[in-house]
Amino acid sequence: MADILTLVFRTFVSQTDVTKDPRVAPPSPAGCSTLVVGERIISRSVLLLAAVTAAAEMGIRVVFFTQTQIQSLPVSLQKCLPSLSPESLKKIKFCYPRTVEELLQQVASLHESTNTSPTPPSLIIVDRLEGYLCGPGGGSHSGFHPGEQSCAAHLSALLCDSAAFLTQLLTQRSPSSAPCRIIASIQSEVDSGEASAADSILDVLDRYFQVRCTLDRDRSYEAAAAGLQEVWNIYLSGTDITEASCTKDCQKQPGAAQEWQLLMCPDGLMEFKLA
Repeated sequence: MADILTLVFRTFVSQTDVTKDPRVAPPSPAGCSTLVVGERIISRSVLLLAAVTAAAEMGIRVVFFTQTQIQSLPVSLQKCLPSLSPESLKKIKFCYPRTVEELLQQVASLHESTNTSPTPPSLIIVDRLEGYLCGPGGGSHSGFHPGEQSCAAHLSALLCDSAAFLTQLLTQRSPSSAPCRIIASIQSEVDSGEASAADSILDVLDRYFQVRCTLDRDRSYEAAAAGLQEVWNIYLSGTDITEASCTKDCQKQPGAAQEWQLLMCPDGLMEFKLA
């Protein structure tokens, strides 16, 4: 269930959208993994916003895996969260595995006492899966190879197993605790020659991630005429989109898609609205 992403969208909804309602129902234990598909820059902004919102609004611990060092929060996040407390940021642990082997090792060690004391993490985020699943050098330009499909399955299965184990720990400490969630991102824009390979990787990932969040830049005339720096269409779809994460205007049935828009204002502010 995309409960955390839905919380992000509703918390930072445009002031012109009267449907703002930050309340999100607890997710079901069976469906707590979301795959964000889109360009790397906007995907990372959404992941960071999710991490900060989860830590600040929900008070949960977050583990954020990425290959690129994060020196400071992007301007867009600083605009959205001008009064963010240092205590909230302390709930986010940034880890920088360079290779898929290092990522697998660090994910496998999440159950160790050094990572679960005093409280186990309730959200695992992996930024830019393609950087770990591509050939030497990382990034989409290196291309996907046949071995990446089995590697994607191995990594996804380990993430799900780790989240299930952490959910058990969280429940033991507090029966009312929500399950541990997983959010990962992968870049969707690849060269035409790599499209089929990228699609096969997504097919593998979809077996493990119940919800897909697709970020698609709106390049229409209407978007340009709106005077905004960027407009992104957001599509939430999957087998675990249910009433708990639906808005009142969407169809409340499994597999129903939700549509939002992300507005990137000239001053860097990020706003969301129902499409």
